[in-house]
Amino acid sequence: MSVRVRFAPSPTGFVHIGSLRTALYNFLYARKMQGNYVLRVEDTDRTRLVEGAVEGMLSAMNWAGVNHDEGVMLSDDNKVVQNGDCGPYIQSERLDIYKEHIKTLIDKGDAYYCFCSRSRLDRIREQQKNEGLDPKYDGHCRELSQEEIQDKLDKGEDYVIRMKLPENKSITFNDIVRGKVSIHTSDMDDQVLIKADGFPTYHFAVVVDDHMMDITHVIRGEEWLTSTPKHVLLYQMFGWKAPTFVHLPNILNADRKKLSKRQGDVAVEDFRNKGYLPEALVNYIALVGWSPEDNKEIFSMPEHIEAFSLERVSKSGGVFDTAKLNWVNSHYIKEADTQRLVDLASKFVIKEKLMSEQEVKANNEWLLLAMDTVKDRLDYLAQFPEEIKSFLNSAMPELEDEAKEFMKLEHMMELADELEAKITAADTITPDFVSAMFKEIQKEKGIKGKNLFMGTRVIITGQNHGPDIPMVLSLLGKEKALSRIEQAKAHIRGL
Repeated sequence: MSVRVRFAPSPTGFVHIGSLRTALYNFLYARKMQGNYVLRVEDTDRTRLVEGAVEGMLSAMNWAGVNHDEGVMLSDDNKVVQNGDCGPYIQSERLDIYKEHIKTLIDKGDAYYCFCSRSRLDRIREQQKNEGLDPKYDGHCRELSQEEIQDKLDKGEDYVIRMKLPENKSITFNDIVRGKVSIHTSDMDDQVLIKADGFPTYHFAVVVDDHMMDITHVIRGEEWLTSTPKHVLLYQMFGWKAPTFVHLPNILNADRKKLSKRQGDVAVEDFRNKGYLPEALVNYIALVGWSPEDNKEIFSMPEHIEAFSLERVSKSGGVFDTAKLNWVNSHYIKEADTQRLVDLASKFVIKEKLMSEQEVKANNEWLLLAMDTVKDRLDYLAQFPEEIKSFLNSAMPELEDEAKEFMKLEHMMELADELEAKITAADTITPDFVSAMFKEIQKEKGIKGKNLFMGTRVIITGQNHGPDIPMVLSLLGKEKALSRIEQAKAHIRGL
């Protein structure tokens, strides 16, 4: 059988960065093995559903380029649709399938009706805790007779359906990351399979769905590792072959605790809204918990697919390092097409009210030059407005301490006069004009090297370091440049 993997999120809100990595590893393995990648929506917990979460999740996956072959998808007009031969791919549309399969388990004696009230269950669990025992169901309804069951059903009593664990049995399975895992049924609970609202629990639905959709490899987070013996037992009860299990390590924060929103950005949308490039985020996330053989750090998607293997997934959690993500993202920004970067960064320019939407369109050439000038300084595109703000302002930025010292050098007034004269005579300022102007000043006034180049930067920007000064002067334009030179001359006179 060819490889078939699945990503099965619950529509309960934002897409966690860990969910993106789980989807990515499923995607990479499917592509590596020339198999199929399925996306299924697990929405049986009706209390946690968030409106629009499915659309948001699909949009995030499309943005990241982690695209599935079948299952729940977004149409061209942003409608949720389902494509494939194994549907429905939304669990709430599969209730008849679950009813059919739970009846099989009841008829075989592997599942039973439980009529215990919530108050009784809470009382039993509290008593077990007080006695130092692990709280679990005490089996009160395991041996009800058919007559007792029917009588309670006829009276309309609420019930759940539980798995009937076999006594004194070890459940063992092999996990590609964790190796051999074994648990004894004495340490397990009679898991609820069908809830009082008629919906299946995750544990039941996931086994039925994975079997019916021919899933060969279950690649998911390590939080499901302790539940997997229940799933393995269900496969045995049905007489089905279990898939290969792969439990991924958690993504951790700097304190080596599971990454959560309390520590800052953890959602794909958080990074998207800051102007991280999708290929950079995917590149970085792939390396949090998986390592290539050659310790390479920058991968295109085809290179990821070629290099990926489940055997190199780590057992221990990977730390999410924002500084490292920024380094990866800055690499991709430097390599990206400038027009694409301007298109992505324009919303931040508008948001910061540096330009209107109409002004952004009218000043595309200026923004292209600005992006080429500052992109080496960007970790993410939301920083773009702050980097270009000074280019839109005639006022001289506040002098840095180092620049104040440079202003005291004796050649600075002469340099300022020369810059003013040559820029005044120019029609427009371009990088080529500035380069030619510097050559003339060197030849005519003998001002060279640091005195010329850093001196000009200090006069124009009030700083000793920054973007290439020919680009800065071109972005400022003639009027703003002359205004700044006049301000610099006033400062020099006052020394």
